Amino acid sequence: MRMPTEGAWATIRDHLVDRIPKLAPTRIDEMFSERRFFGEHGPLDADAPFVPGSVIWFHRDLPDEVPVPFEIDVVHRDENLLVVHKPHFLATIPRGQHIVETALVRLRRDLDLPLLSPAHRLDRVTAGLVMWVIRPEYRGAYQNLFRDRLVRKEYEAVAPFDPALDLPRTVRSRIVKERGVITAQEVPGTPNSETTVELIEHSGGLGRYRLLPATGRTHQLRLHMSNLGVPILGDDFYPVLHETPLDDFRRPLQLLARTLEFTDPLTGEPRRFESPGELQAWTDLAGWSGTQDGQHSIE
Repeated sequence: MRMPTEGAWATIRDHLVDRIPKLAPTRIDEMFSERRFFGEHGPLDADAPFVPGSVIWFHRDLPDEVPVPFEIDVVHRDENLLVVHKPHFLATIPRGQHIVETALVRLRRDLDLPLLSPAHRLDRVTAGLVMWVIRPEYRGAYQNLFRDRLVRKEYEAVAPFDPALDLPRTVRSRIVKERGVITAQEVPGTPNSETTVELIEHSGGLGRYRLLPATGRTHQLRLHMSNLGVPILGDDFYPVLHETPLDDFRRPLQLLARTLEFTDPLTGEPRRFESPGELQAWTDLAGWSGTQDGQHSIE
């Protein structure tokens, strides 16, 4: 937090009391006693003078979080890379209401890897492979693979089966995601997204699909499947937005990041990783068969 360039406050504490009205003065005093405010040279005391234009850092109070009752499975680990299977409902990195209950915080803590960083991200509601960089000096090399679309990504999804839908096909559209709007939408214009959709098999009114994205727009796979008329089971966003409590784990989105394949930028060797995860709707056809709205739950 940068201090204003001018002001009549005698101490940083006085400024914080005025600047952060959501924090009671007594809580600010407690935070000073807990050594949670830092200046350039270390922890600050409550009587530290206000210095115009200076910068302070502090550890804010964390929101109460709903524990995500699913584990992360390590698929691969070497000196540079960590690849894991992330469960449904666990965010990849801290954001919004999800701080401690995220894959990044769990892995840094449980594997004692404080410098771990993600090479890419996966939606909170999507399960599957996420790749992490262990050594900071190689972070850019692996992140650039995803930026430059040099990673072949394969997803699986379970959705209604439509015998009239001609597959395989490549879907191209223009997707726009506005800040502050929870869903994305397809709009007229030059396509900026591309997904190849294949039917692997079908049974009981449901299909198991292979999705091969050439781009990585927000909610791209979910939008493309929905607009083909076969929305992914468990999708609370498309085609209709449903508000779901954060502690409701009964309807996991039936979307799995199955495979990551690329040429290692450090060694030049081909690398391929595959998730051990399964989609519940396909392993429990009796529980999901015949549902068309994506809102069916597994009891």
